[in-house]
Amino acid sequence: MNSRKLLSETRRTFPATKVRCQQPSRILIVDVTSPSWTNTCSVLSEALENTLCLACSLTGPCRIPLLSLYLVQNHQECLLPFTQVKENFARIQACMSELRSLPREGCFPQGGSGVVQAVQDGLQQFKQYSRHTTAGGSTNNSVEITILTGQSSKEMVKQLEIKLKDVDLVSLRRIEVIEVLKRDFLEPEEVEQCMPAEEPSISDIAILGMDIDVQTIEDNVISLEMLFKTWLHDYGTEREHLHLLLPSGGFSDASAPRATLMCLKCDLQERLLDPTLLSGAVDGSVRATDVTSPCQMAAWPATALYKLRVIKALKSEGVCESVLYGLPFIIKPTSCWQLDWDELEINQHSFHALCHSLLKRKWMLLARREPQNTSPSWNIVVHSHYVIVPSDSATLLVKAVAIRELLMPSTFPALLAEHAERVSGPIEGALNSLEVEVAYNPLHLKSNLYKYLKSVLYKPLHRQQAQPRDQRPERHQPKHQSKAKATVAPLLMASSPVQAHRLAAAGTDPKEYEGLLQ
Repeated sequence: MNSRKLLSETRRTFPATKVRCQQPSRILIVDVTSPSWTNTCSVLSEALENTLCLACSLTGPCRIPLLSLYLVQNHQECLLPFTQVKENFARIQACMSELRSLPREGCFPQGGSGVVQAVQDGLQQFKQYSRHTTAGGSTNNSVEITILTGQSSKEMVKQLEIKLKDVDLVSLRRIEVIEVLKRDFLEPEEVEQCMPAEEPSISDIAILGMDIDVQTIEDNVISLEMLFKTWLHDYGTEREHLHLLLPSGGFSDASAPRATLMCLKCDLQERLLDPTLLSGAVDGSVRATDVTSPCQMAAWPATALYKLRVIKALKSEGVCESVLYGLPFIIKPTSCWQLDWDELEINQHSFHALCHSLLKRKWMLLARREPQNTSPSWNIVVHSHYVIVPSDSATLLVKAVAIRELLMPSTFPALLAEHAERVSGPIEGALNSLEVEVAYNPLHLKSNLYKYLKSVLYKPLHRQQAQPRDQRPERHQPKHQSKAKATVAPLLMASSPVQAHRLAAAGTDPKEYEGLLQ
């Protein structure tokens, strides 16, 4: 994937008013007029279904609160009105089946303003849905729009700029325009770096202070899956997640007070999804990460401000992997929108300087987690410790490290210098027969996790549909609904004979929902 968003504009994605930030709702607009839609359709459906089965299976707060899916053919069509993702996988699966059943390439003319109309309709649908659900206690007030298209992203941005000038964008957090590139010479599972797209200017990507993030992506399952998985990240930017405390580094150390600390304000990001957060995990464990545990940190949701105080530097070659445990987290400069712009910029430069210096010295940092609140003196505080590892990117890796109380006794016998040929020969032969890879790539390994989660998500549906034999439908009748039922009536601008047919086929009366929303 090749993102063309300017780093200097990162702050524009944050709300202009001080409201409670949280996971945004999602509108996915799929432009099916691309000449390569035949291939894109299958890989898009698989990638989206894989990501949504993860979102439905993760315990804790919902990472994708609401999802709406639009198709743009010769007109725009709302295939999936705003739907709560959790506990609605059967409905999402029905939507994916409809997506796969669409006519393939050559059936729809390219061009037109269908995408822009879908954006306008989606924003109105979200505004209408939000107004309808406010009484029920819903506080979600932002939405992000992702547009998948085979058209030129530059031309798409120009259309959006022109047509959205007079549209209410208060609830819109960001628009992503994803240009899907067809590569005939790639293997289905192969991921290659995209050809760089033209760098958009600031005028190309700014609409009334909101961002249009322009990206190019290959039309394969892995690339699209990674695009959709960004929806699972924590989007809370109301405050920073982590304070990294370093000793004062002034030029005159003698004059600097000993207690003075340098504070780098950072955010945490998951490197891996915690398998224990998956409902129906393979090992049978179902639990949420215990944020209050002294040995645990959680990158999602960011419910607490962590403080890590650096106490020592470590030579990189002197850290044994056997004393590191738990899931790793990524540390990066904060994107907190409440900080002053100058402070954000200085903080980012200081963070990059730290990464560069650690790499140059081949150092790691040993840090102690400071208590979150000042506690009475008679309470005992248990300090957890972490190792902070630099990388070639502008990020740090943090992982828990063993302490004296947790360390188990072990002895390591010395490795023999020589072995008899009758022993070493077969071992050498076995090793020589192995395929050698330069680096480990987790994208090359599959565990059937998606298939397993989908089977688990379908179990409650099958139990509910169990009926006596004499009440079961005839064999020629479908067992499951193939259409998604609408929870919000399509707006007048979005209604069409095709949509009316869909609602009728799904057993949904549009007038019923129009009455609810009035």
